[in-house]
Amino acid sequence: MRPRPLATAAVVALLPFAARAQAAATPASTQPPKLAAPTPLKLPVMVERTLPNGLRLVIVEQHELPVVDAQLVIRTGSEADPATKAGLATLTANMLDEGAGTRDALGLAEEIGFLAIRLGTFAGLETSAVSLHSTRATLDSAMRLMADVVLRPTFPEKEFTRLKSERLTALLQEQDRGPSMADRAFAALVFGEAHPYGRSTSGARETVEQIGLDDVQQFWRTYYRPNNATLVLVGDLGVREAEALAAAAFGGWPRATVPAVAYAKPQTAGATAIHIIDKPKAAQSSFRIGAIGVPRSTADYFPLMVMNTALGGSFTSRLNNTLREVKGYTYGAGSGFSMRRDAGPFTARAEVVSAKTDSALIEFMNELRGMRNPLPAEELAKVKRYLRLGYADGFESTGDIASQVAGLIPTGLPLSTLGAFDAGIAKVTAADVQRVATRYLDPTKLQIVIAGDRASIEPALKATKIAPVDVRDMRGRPVIVP
Repeated sequence: MRPRPLATAAVVALLPFAARAQAAATPASTQPPKLAAPTPLKLPVMVERTLPNGLRLVIVEQHELPVVDAQLVIRTGSEADPATKAGLATLTANMLDEGAGTRDALGLAEEIGFLAIRLGTFAGLETSAVSLHSTRATLDSAMRLMADVVLRPTFPEKEFTRLKSERLTALLQEQDRGPSMADRAFAALVFGEAHPYGRSTSGARETVEQIGLDDVQQFWRTYYRPNNATLVLVGDLGVREAEALAAAAFGGWPRATVPAVAYAKPQTAGATAIHIIDKPKAAQSSFRIGAIGVPRSTADYFPLMVMNTALGGSFTSRLNNTLREVKGYTYGAGSGFSMRRDAGPFTARAEVVSAKTDSALIEFMNELRGMRNPLPAEELAKVKRYLRLGYADGFESTGDIASQVAGLIPTGLPLSTLGAFDAGIAKVTAADVQRVATRYLDPTKLQIVIAGDRASIEPALKATKIAPVDVRDMRGRPVIVP
């Protein structure tokens, strides 16, 4: 026999006396609680120093827990890859922890486990980095290990061959993934293949095949230099101690002339066009819609943050509400500005059930056009509150703070930028939002990339008469179809 649920009176009787008294005194609530006014986030003090070899230090004391996070950021990434060897920067970063100092890859892994630390390597478009998370007790040993990875990688041939083979396999797998196909084609169509932003940081099959171990070693020798780097240290240590640790680990790193990275300007935006990347029998269509946006240094940063949050930067945004909640075409839709040292892309995106591809495109265009109208006061207030209340999430841990500081390094913006967010968002008006929406969301100059089953989606897309329709490959190049 199933037990009978307790009656409400019986449940209350089982509560402690204080809880029963509170329950009796508190009337049932029929309204959601009201949020208090956002309070400005007080950021920790950030101290800058520079070692004699040119290595810049950013030190942030956080003594709540006995842990330290460090990020060594090189101000060069895949933007420096030769076009014929795209993928070089990321392969170089991947090789750093495959053997360093007197340890091979297994020896490094064993010591990382013994010290109970996290150590990672990474390269993106504009930076390469080595990150470390350590307890205070093991910090000296962890920093020495980090220095070996940065300064004394051994670049074993066996590990290079393995990583290169894994990269080629991953690139082959991308050819059967709609989102990856759309991402690659969109970047190439917006910026052009001659521009680094128009290529994947992973490279392509033909470019990775051209990369040799000597290329990796040369990239490391050229760009991994102290005068091209910043070491961010956040956690349970003082400024003098941090300086001493950095000098002991990296003071002997020799500086050298680092060549400037130069590349062509992105291609000029053309009229809006729809490009299908054919993925036969695909159950969904991958949408990427956008154009060249703005650099992180733009004076329109705060209005753009507010505008995009309303459009597609939160779960309750217009794009997600329309395409997911109202229409049921997708599990999620959104948008964003990738703000880099130079102007990155603005992208609106979603993975949409194939049968609703044309309908989804109509809704995308409606929402993009609609953002050029004045933002209602209630929506403006909600978006600004969302941004201001959520900003503190990015500073909860030592690792979060280190990542926030590291994110400023490629842009050249001052550290004070992080503390200006709350006041900047608070000042944004509806007129500001309308101005930036009108300027940066131009429905007549959009690249619309849709990776999906061409046979089923092309006729309906043409029938929308939104823009001319053609077929492209993953590189954004025209495909001649019968």
